[in-house]
Amino acid sequence: MKSVLILFDNIVTLYIWVLIINAILSWLVAFNILNTANRLVYAFLDVSYRLTAPPLNFIRRYIPNLGSIDISPIILILLLMFFRNLIFEFLAPGLF
Repeated sequence: MKSVLILFDNIVTLYIWVLIINAILSWLVAFNILNTANRLVYAFLDVSYRLTAPPLNFIRRYIPNLGSIDISPIILILLLMFFRNLIFEFLAPGLF
């Protein structure tokens, strides 16, 4: 059971890092620091977008429009941390 929870924790942590990298890459593209015509840059952007777009779009439907500020990655990261802590609190109180 402990191995499954550690695997879950590692997957959630990895996904949080993908969200952070996606946000940073989108800023770099918006400020014309990264060129999307580069195949490697485009590949990284495409992978990060495909991994993060569905949950971020779901969250964006329910939060108000704040103009050019997108807080959906922050909300998703907080939700992932909350659910990770909730699972560790209720499923493994004596394991860790």
